[in-house]
Amino acid sequence: MNIKPLGDRVVIKMLECEDTTKSGIILAGTAKEKPQMAQVVAVGPGGMVDGKEVKMEVCVGDKVITSKYSGTEVKLDGAEYTILRQSDILAKVD
Repeated sequence: MNIKPLGDRVVIKMLECEDTTKSGIILAGTAKEKPQMAQVVAVGPGGMVDGKEVKMEVCVGDKVITSKYSGTEVKLDGAEYTILRQSDILAKVD
């Protein structure tokens, strides 16, 4: 099953965060922060959103940094995705 976002929305898959710190301390599940790094899975068409022209600036496969608690989390075929507006994406990572 495919997800096709509408308007200026983007579907992302969060990348796993580290289980250990740089010094080697293993983090418990509750001590981990919500990851902010994600990979773009699908991109909406953009166009007119709320009376303004929106040009999509991300592409499928881009790695991005998102706002910490933005978007709506959904499960599809056993995988977890987040659907959010392009404006909730803070930066692309090369």
